[in-house]
Amino acid sequence: MQPSDFSPNSAVDLGARKAAMEREAKQRAAESTGRTNPYAVNIDESNFQTEVLERSVNLPVVLAVLAGWSEQSAQVETALDNLSARSGGNWYLAKVDSEASPRVTQALQVQSPPSILVAIQGQVMPLAQGPASEEQLREGLGQVFAALAQQGMLPEGHPGTVEVEGEPAAGAEEDEPEPRGRPVDVQAQEALDRGDFAAAEEVYSKAVEADPSDTESKSRLAQVGLVGRLQDVDPESALTAAQERPADVDAQLVVADMDIYRGQAEDAFDRLVATVKRTSGDERERVRARLLALFDVLPPGDPRVNTARRKLTAALF
Repeated sequence: MQPSDFSPNSAVDLGARKAAMEREAKQRAAESTGRTNPYAVNIDESNFQTEVLERSVNLPVVLAVLAGWSEQSAQVETALDNLSARSGGNWYLAKVDSEASPRVTQALQVQSPPSILVAIQGQVMPLAQGPASEEQLREGLGQVFAALAQQGMLPEGHPGTVEVEGEPAAGAEEDEPEPRGRPVDVQAQEALDRGDFAAAEEVYSKAVEADPSDTESKSRLAQVGLVGRLQDVDPESALTAAQERPADVDAQLVVADMDIYRGQAEDAFDRLVATVKRTSGDERERVRARLLALFDVLPPGDPRVNTARRKLTAALF
């Protein structure tokens, strides 16, 4: 894709893709450390029907509409994850990223995140909007579940409670579970929990320096680094700069990152190969290094990488 192919809709798509990839990066790191909530799922347009509406026929689904930039959203998400993890599977937590899934957010008629809704038997009803503590959420959901139980809307055998009996209440002392997974992933997850992508990138960078054969850390370094580089990028301005200044290496690097976000790997690779042909010396080396880093974003053995490697070799020699 050339800059002239860009449209305003592409900026919206890029913003959604960026938000989704940030959440995916956090999710992957959490999975590697064994700290994921087994009763939670990320929702977008592709799985809303099955994971929310269809699932709610047999089980209550609590919908949390969140925003990555919102501290209140982060607090509500943590509280709901804690409650859901202790639910024993009595209900499911469905997380909607308002930036990544604006159409879902609009369909739910959510004005601003964080917002909480409950789906049961295919029907969605609002519960709360704005900040809420874990205790407030426990009480609010408890009232909803009790009312649903009285109306016979919960599945047979459902206790009508938020948490399974015997689970410790909030604030009760309990042993902190040992984090599982590689130490490097635990450290990176702590940084991602703070929203510090630069620190997570540094963790994986050191791991790769210590062991160049660590392909898992290399892949995560590339993914987290990509997210970090685009934190403050305005898509339209970046594309305009790349179009007006084709010799501007920095501008071409930014748009190549954006192409990868948009899922257009061939466009990103072709842009950087073309930039390699136009440059020399240190600038050429910068472009080559970025291209190699973007190769690591894709799965090992991806045929698009093999094709781009051949093009890069031809451009260099």
